[in-house]
Amino acid sequence: PAMPPPGRAPAPPDGGWGWAVVFGAFVSIGFAYAFPKGLAIFFKEIQDFFGTSYSEVAWISSIMLASTYGAGPISSILVNRYGSRPVVMFGGLLCGIGMISAAFCTSILQLYICVGFITGFGLALNLQPSVIIIGKYFLKRRPIANGLAMAGSPVMLCTLAPLNQFLFDNFGWRGSFLILGAILLHCCVAGALFRPIGAATASAKIQDALKGKITEDAMETSSPTNVSMENKTEEEGEKDCCEKINQYLDFSLFKHRGFLIYLIGNVLMFLGFFAPIVFLAPYAKHTGIDEYSAAFLLSILAIVDMVARPATGIIANSRWVRPRIQYFFSFAIAFNGACHLLCPLASNYTGLVVYSSFFGLAFGMVCAMLFETLMDLVGAARFTSAVGLVTIAECCTILLGPPIGGTLIDTFGDYKYMFIKCGAVMVLAGTFLFIMNYYNYRMLDKEEKERKTKEEDSKSVRTENEGRNNLNRDTTQVGPELEPLREEQEGVKKEMNGT
Repeated sequence: PAMPPPGRAPAPPDGGWGWAVVFGAFVSIGFAYAFPKGLAIFFKEIQDFFGTSYSEVAWISSIMLASTYGAGPISSILVNRYGSRPVVMFGGLLCGIGMISAAFCTSILQLYICVGFITGFGLALNLQPSVIIIGKYFLKRRPIANGLAMAGSPVMLCTLAPLNQFLFDNFGWRGSFLILGAILLHCCVAGALFRPIGAATASAKIQDALKGKITEDAMETSSPTNVSMENKTEEEGEKDCCEKINQYLDFSLFKHRGFLIYLIGNVLMFLGFFAPIVFLAPYAKHTGIDEYSAAFLLSILAIVDMVARPATGIIANSRWVRPRIQYFFSFAIAFNGACHLLCPLASNYTGLVVYSSFFGLAFGMVCAMLFETLMDLVGAARFTSAVGLVTIAECCTILLGPPIGGTLIDTFGDYKYMFIKCGAVMVLAGTFLFIMNYYNYRMLDKEEKERKTKEEDSKSVRTENEGRNNLNRDTTQVGPELEPLREEQEGVKKEMNGT
């Protein structure tokens, strides 16, 4: 592309090579979201192999999900420093190394490190840059590009569930991990598609050269004034450092009422959000359903999720829902919890298919509005900082959710208590968000009325002050300068009276 003027970013092309970038993001985002869920196929066999409990084996997915969410700010910093392409390629390499190393593990602790931390961190380096690069290539068609890229999650889950079962039947869990590690290396290929747009590097070099020239001139003409300028430069450097930190972690958001409501509700929700997906296939096997049919339940969930996400986006963007989108989000969370509460009633495979369909619908609704509702509350300018703070807080409950569910299964010997716990937590989170968002909307309306009242009062006071100033100006003008005019007016009055 043509080189833009120095200091000015190139315009998004809204097409062309951007569609190759969308395909790369489709692969990267799909693996980042779907891979931790697809690993649940191997949990029962890993549990039997190492002789561990349900809660211990559930830590594998929990650590992976927590690493993927918690490392989000680190990924953003690396993208701003090095660009999306090298970060995604390095993340794909880490994913491959983690899964290949896991094939040679001899203890559950080693699986925590290889699968949980290394592969999870690699997936984090795939997720954030893929979202950022689309915003650089698209402007007018960005909603379409984002929708196509985010569709990678249900498509990958729909593919990985039966693939993992096939790999396990033919190669065992160790051989499957080797093959999955090789498959994850395709994230490096996806990252190679993220070609930097425009001549940003050249612009940066020009700016660095200008800064160097200014520095040399300052050194040549050193004086007491220049010493004070250097001190100011140091102070500005410290301010720049603080500004860079605030760009990713704007702690003033903790004074934002809407952000705090969203944060508390989401932290509570994630205690029961991922555990049902992790234990769905093992639960089906526990009830006597064969392995392929159990894996197909995840495919059903993914297919419904694939349709639910764009449909939810269309509904949420309508003029009836958009002004109060927080209520719709609260309903989606409570609906998700209601599905889990009714899951123990599914006593056969048909019932589990119905549950998986409704679960996929509810899961897609929540995921489609998860970040849109946050942007609705804090605005686009503070969205990056808000996402960083939210993901750091959420990773704690994401880490604890599946192990708590596994502990309930170990304690009672039945899966239904895990589903009941997850359902109750999500219904509670949805109810909390609905009530507190109602309170927030009421307070926002009240504050808006008070603001308008203050503006009207200030306008009326300003009008009165202007009237008084005009009156004072008229009275002060009657002085020595206007004395001849006053005498002339009095003379005219006397003549009129004489006539």
